[in-house]
Amino acid sequence: MLSMEILVIIGLILLLLVLWIISVQRKFAVMDGNIQNAMNQIGVQISSRFDALFAVLDLMKGYAADDIQPLMERAAARRSVITARSAPEEVSEQEQVIEETVKSIRLAAERNPLLCADKNYTKCMDAVECYGRMVYTSRLIYNDSVTKLNSALGMFPTNVIAGILGFHKREYLSQKGD
Repeated sequence: MLSMEILVIIGLILLLLVLWIISVQRKFAVMDGNIQNAMNQIGVQISSRFDALFAVLDLMKGYAADDIQPLMERAAARRSVITARSAPEEVSEQEQVIEETVKSIRLAAERNPLLCADKNYTKCMDAVECYGRMVYTSRLIYNDSVTKLNSALGMFPTNVIAGILGFHKREYLSQKGD
């Protein structure tokens, strides 16, 4: 009789342990999914920002074709897609391409007052800036999600289970000016 009670108790303890491990796995899966969703959103917004940049460059062909073609080719060659699995360095590289292109566009626009007066130029540049603000906001969301995951990974005993299940700390996206 006594051994049966011990087996039941051991069985219940093992069941509770398995349920706890499943709960930890789900918690980390949700946090990891939030990070991937945030990175994917950043990718969508960077892509939209590139589209707005290329609209500006297309518009500029009528004003400064000689300056624009090499700029378009360079930006197109360096553009890559940011996905849910992209690394923070890839985001930084894409934003660097965008910033260099914007700087070149502004320099070309300064030399051409007719371009600056074009309402479509203003609208496209406003869109580039608007998507830039959206990327900034998404970076904050990404970093907040990373903070939550990294904090949870620092807590014992869940960090042991997380390590066994393959969850690991993630890198932050640096903010402009960092």
